Amino acid sequence: MLVENVMTPTIVTISADASLIEAAAEMKEHNIGCLPVVEENEIIGVISDRDIVVRALARQMDPAATPVRAAATHGTVCCRADQTLQDAARLMERHNIRRLLVLDYSNRPVGIVSIGDLAAKGHDVKLAGEVLEDVCALKK
Repeated sequence: MLVENVMTPTIVTISADASLIEAAAEMKEHNIGCLPVVEENEIIGVISDRDIVVRALARQMDPAATPVRAAATHGTVCCRADQTLQDAARLMERHNIRRLLVLDYSNRPVGIVSIGDLAAKGHDVKLAGEVLEDVCALKK
């Protein structure tokens, strides 16, 4: 099965200058855990709910005054829409991440694929479990 068959095709982005409060509100509104971070119309990284907690709140940064860029993961690991789920899973394992930005042939973002997508939509709970186990093991 291909990534394009299971990815979330809607991308909600956030400005690098937005506050962490704004990022959290966007995540809540759209029921998502990750936002691509945009600066001058280019994606420069991603901010996840985990980034907000671990990189900002745990360090007692003021979420209303802290810009997204301060807690974001800079650089983005991407896959192609026409790659297999196994390819996407290996990228997640290799880079110790739970989500990938999905690009089309023109390098334009067209979606996001997560470990949950692999399990729920890809019907490959075993593959998703392997990725999750590896990602969680590396975070300890």
